[in-house]
Amino acid sequence: MLGVNKSTLYYVPVPVCQRDVDIMALLDKKYTDRPYYGVLRMTTYLQEDEHCVIGKDHVRTLLRRMGIMALFPTRNLSRPNPAHRIYPYLLKGVAVTRANQVWSIDITYIRLAHGFAYLVAVIDWYSRRVLSWRLSNNMESGFCVEALEESMALYGKPEIFNSDQGSQFTSESFTSRLLKGNVRISMDSRGRAYDNIFVERLWWSVKYEDIYLHGYQDIPDCKSGLGRYFRFYNAERRHQALGNKTPWEVYSAGMA
Repeated sequence: MLGVNKSTLYYVPVPVCQRDVDIMALLDKKYTDRPYYGVLRMTTYLQEDEHCVIGKDHVRTLLRRMGIMALFPTRNLSRPNPAHRIYPYLLKGVAVTRANQVWSIDITYIRLAHGFAYLVAVIDWYSRRVLSWRLSNNMESGFCVEALEESMALYGKPEIFNSDQGSQFTSESFTSRLLKGNVRISMDSRGRAYDNIFVERLWWSVKYEDIYLHGYQDIPDCKSGLGRYFRFYNAERRHQALGNKTPWEVYSAGMA
């Protein structure tokens, strides 16, 4: 009567096995160091350096589960939703000279002792300040929308908002928030994550200065730890690129 397939009613999602979680942890650390490694190089790394018996198809499956792709021009790997509008990249040659001129957003994989999570953050390009962040156990758009809404509620709105072409950021639920605020939407070229380089640098810092050091057990543990880290990152961690000032200092001065 409902038109629902019988197999759907009885299907129970199969959890990721511990072996795959361990391999994903290895892939995450190597990708953080070598973001240009694709499936073949990752497979070779696992087989030779980690003595892991694994094929390239399995490596490809795990990388897709993690939301990872190599940073070089590619075809059809960013996998945007074909039903969603893709916006042009607006930041080529643009001088970013003030706070709230350009914001960016991105998602990264976070390894945990028992499983994994996804971290999204909104960052101000001028100051490198992390404006908001969220953790999620899936890649749906909801936690990205929450991070965006919190940023705009606390700090107003940017002139330009930049992201990649992921379906979370091209969804109507996400872009409508920006369009209602008359924010210009910019999206990276497919396979060009370095267009969003400031967020990529943030992920390296987060993982080496916090995630890899603490080995968080689960999402609540990780959420608590990341809260401490981002407070340190914004208010205490000095950046050479910012004249040895903190993101909070530069953001505040840029708003004056």
